[in-house]
Amino acid sequence: MIRKTILLLIIAPLATFAQNAKKAPVKQPINSFVLKNGMDTASYAFGLKIATDLKNRGVDSLNYSIWSMAMQQVFENKKPEISQEQAQKVITLFMSSREEENSKTIIAEGDKYLAENKTKPGVVTTNSGLQYIILKMADGRKPKPDAEVTVHYKGTLLNGKQFDSSYDRGEPLSLQLSKVIPGWSEGVQLMQEGSKYKFFVPWKLGYGPQGAGGDIPPYSVLIFEIELLNAGK
Repeated sequence: MIRKTILLLIIAPLATFAQNAKKAPVKQPINSFVLKNGMDTASYAFGLKIATDLKNRGVDSLNYSIWSMAMQQVFENKKPEISQEQAQKVITLFMSSREEENSKTIIAEGDKYLAENKTKPGVVTTNSGLQYIILKMADGRKPKPDAEVTVHYKGTLLNGKQFDSSYDRGEPLSLQLSKVIPGWSEGVQLMQEGSKYKFFVPWKLGYGPQGAGGDIPPYSVLIFEIELLNAGK
């Protein structure tokens, strides 16, 4: 029965995975336990590491008994219910479905945030959709589109998580405006040397559908506080 059920998953369309992903499995209570020896501790450590890696990739729950059975079959050299090739197809479809659902959620949250944010006092929205607030006025020079500028900045996600900060590193950053994300290029050109702005960057002006490393998820709205120290030549 298990073999038949899993094989059906392989040929099921992606929509089936999207529907199933919405149904949170019932979590069984976890009994308290004691790590009695080195094998117990190593077993727990491997489980912890594998589960953490999966969770970081967007998998928030699995059928734990089936997961345990699959590992036991491998370690005991028993014939698995599906082949390695079939398993890879299932994983690919499953992860694609989860990523699609997660992306829709992130986009919806970002759109809602920006729609509400643009109505707040002091927020200016440009034709591209970039939003900003002037935190500190100045009357210095404005940078040119290809200028190499020097800035202090910090960047956060909508949940407040900081992903980068020149302040924390203790030194400003010099960069060329023609080689940064569109939101930065457009925004910094609005600034005058000595000023400080807060920018709200839509995903289309940020890192887009690919995100950036493990810190910035795809389709993320980004918030930057930027202080223009030198407008370049």
